[in-house]
Amino acid sequence: MIDRYTRPAFRALWSDENRFRCWLEVEATASEVLADAGIVPHDAARAIRDRGTFTVDRIREIEKETRHDVIAFTTAVAENVGPESRWLHFGLTSTDVVDTAQALQIREASDRITDGLNGLSAVLRRRAIEFAHTPTIGRTHGVHAEPTTFGLKLLLWFEECQRNIRRFAAAAEDMRVGKLSGAVGSFGTVTPALEEEICRRLGLQVAPVSTQTLQRDRHAAYVSTLAVIASSLDKIATEIRHLQRTEVREAEEFFNPKQKGSSAMPHKRNPITAENICGLARVMRANAQVALEDVALWHERDISHSSAERVILPDQTTLADYLLAKTTDLIDRLLVYPQRMLRNLELTGGLVFSGQLLLELAEAGMLREDAYRLVQLLAMRAWTEDLVFRDLVRTDPQITAVLPPERIDRAFDVQRRLGNVPAIFERVLGEPLPGIASV
Repeated sequence: MIDRYTRPAFRALWSDENRFRCWLEVEATASEVLADAGIVPHDAARAIRDRGTFTVDRIREIEKETRHDVIAFTTAVAENVGPESRWLHFGLTSTDVVDTAQALQIREASDRITDGLNGLSAVLRRRAIEFAHTPTIGRTHGVHAEPTTFGLKLLLWFEECQRNIRRFAAAAEDMRVGKLSGAVGSFGTVTPALEEEICRRLGLQVAPVSTQTLQRDRHAAYVSTLAVIASSLDKIATEIRHLQRTEVREAEEFFNPKQKGSSAMPHKRNPITAENICGLARVMRANAQVALEDVALWHERDISHSSAERVILPDQTTLADYLLAKTTDLIDRLLVYPQRMLRNLELTGGLVFSGQLLLELAEAGMLREDAYRLVQLLAMRAWTEDLVFRDLVRTDPQITAVLPPERIDRAFDVQRRLGNVPAIFERVLGEPLPGIASV
């Protein structure tokens, strides 16, 4: 991933230096376990642990000749270990090291992404409670529908974030596996018991069965889960982009006083962070397709997945970390305009209460079909003639014949429509909503 979208921790995590460090950790741990089993001399295992080192430049230099990165790595390490290096990589095949070490990197990446998910969750929860009683207009098909609250929008995102936390925990755990089962997975040298001990010391589980590789359905599920998370962030950012439109302007990104929105138009305040999130989410969804293509390999192993994973695994995790941080900051500093929300709620002169008026008329004795036709007739007149729907209702003889003024006012009471909001919050949060005065 390019530096623009890479935070420092992930730059270090996916560096060549760290990748080879993880390889060396697998090699050293395997040597120690084999030494304890009497297969490798203890002096050799200690030498590999104590003197095993490398430089990335030396590995690259050797790889130019060998055209094999693991052999280049073991050769570079062996130069520093000395005569005991004959026990380095003993009984292992390349992918034993590469796949197991990759699990170490992904475990670290997953821990950081989990932190990001939890951070976003906390911010969404806090701001959902902050705006729990802030009325706004709900929109379906982009058209005003019925009242809701801005806090409910945020609560919806919070609850989706909880699902993503659970999904990701399962996908990350499925990736916390190593394998040292040999060239075709049949344990030609290292036994299953030794594999289990090596992985235990590395903090990994073992794949119950493998070929030369860990099976890539694990990776596909992991990368796809990150794509789902990105799509949730895309959803949040898309909503904020809509709310920031000049005609709406109910919420907008924080805008630094020194920030510039356009080289040509000094007035511009553009939703650049939200657009950034939406754009990179597309990359993450595309990476999921690549991961799915990697599942089918030839026989017990080919390397068609390898080149693809060198791109998509660092990129997918790095982008997930970046987008979670961006979205958390976006929500944390989001500028919210409750008065504009109320103004937009009233923009149609009460049309958004047509459903409640319909119910009031039916409850008062009017046939539902007749009530629907009557309310729709007045609503369409308000639309086409740019009239105030509430005023038309209050002066319509068919309505006033069955509904007294206080019943009509009740039909247009926004707080009545929002009376169950606290119950929704309690259902999601598992505790009563703190008392906050309505805006």
